[in-house]
Amino acid sequence: MDTDLTSRLDVEAVRAQFPALKRAEGGRLAAYLDGPGGTQAPQPVIDAMGAVLSQGVSNLGGGFGSSDYADALTTQARLAMADMFNCDPNETSFGQNMTSITFAVSRALATAWRPGDVVVVTSLDHDANFTPWVRAAGEAGVEVRVAEFDPATGELDPSAVGRLLDERVRLVAACVASNAIGTMVDVQSIVAMAHEFDAIVYLDAVHAGPHRLLDVRALDCDFLVASSYKFFGPHTGILYGKLGRLAALDAYKVRPAPSDPPGKLETGTQSFESMAGVTAAVDYLAGLAGKIGESRRGRLEQAYSLIGAHEQSLSQRFLDGVASIAGVRVYGVPLADQRRVATFAIGVEGHGSAAVAAHLTRAGIYVWSGHYYAVNAMDRLGVLDKGGLVRIGFVHYNTAAEVDRALEALARI
Repeated sequence: MDTDLTSRLDVEAVRAQFPALKRAEGGRLAAYLDGPGGTQAPQPVIDAMGAVLSQGVSNLGGGFGSSDYADALTTQARLAMADMFNCDPNETSFGQNMTSITFAVSRALATAWRPGDVVVVTSLDHDANFTPWVRAAGEAGVEVRVAEFDPATGELDPSAVGRLLDERVRLVAACVASNAIGTMVDVQSIVAMAHEFDAIVYLDAVHAGPHRLLDVRALDCDFLVASSYKFFGPHTGILYGKLGRLAALDAYKVRPAPSDPPGKLETGTQSFESMAGVTAAVDYLAGLAGKIGESRRGRLEQAYSLIGAHEQSLSQRFLDGVASIAGVRVYGVPLADQRRVATFAIGVEGHGSAAVAAHLTRAGIYVWSGHYYAVNAMDRLGVLDKGGLVRIGFVHYNTAAEVDRALEALARI
């Protein structure tokens, strides 16, 4: 994008880059308010992936043209995610998705666990950062402790994790942002407390990715995982791991596979077209800042500042509007501030979540209903056995008009 967006996000210029946003539903443009379940892809991402398939690509290390192309695509993707995470390129690994990566890492880390050890997880997190650790702990005979969030506020006090820590804790798993109710977690405090006991910290940043620029150096986490389909790329998972942690990891792999990071964790042949899509997604985000900044990381910082301001405006508009609709309850942090991202779980009195979502669909508004794999969070909120909640989420390609459409549709129930 050539426009210099120094003070505000040019949403119409943004939307012009997303072919999917032209989809019609019921005679009008569909409103994609389902971003928490996966975002749409801009044309540069689509083009980048198509180019790989049309140009021809082979496996790594062959020493011929199409193989060299795969080598280059892999290097470029590592460099892009290094800028996204603020880390060394060799600290980035790719996989099918976040869930598969987390199961693989949990299994590898568990080889060093012994009966009497402890793993700490949280009830706020997606099940993909809960069940892999519980399963691995069960197989290793390791105790699991669950840090609970406050259902009244939707927040996880770091002290809830801190109270569970002692010298037996080997790992703490937590989310950066809740995919269910939008809560941002003070993971930096959790990391600091866990490291006092030499515990490894594994962070789920999947839901934070489209809303906040990540900085693993500042967080000082040991591992962090994200998914590019949440930040406008393809369905590919990306793992950050401190180089020393990756080197020490007893990875499950075939014998000829690399024994050193980052390749030791990349089981089998990767999707090179997806890697190209990841690079294009990062470049797309950096391009939102125009020519501001001398580096891609610097442009990403500017871009996320624009994204944050736009999403906060949408969030405030939604919260102000929904407050006047009788029978609608918003769960979680009640304000549009730094404690939450633009993701809202709501309940409508007298109506199940599936029925509300179907009503919104008829109005051309796409949302999710149910538990969204945040099983523990929904149980903690007391709605799991009642069909869960309706999740409405905004990303930077959403508009104030779409917020108003959602509010109008909710008011008609």
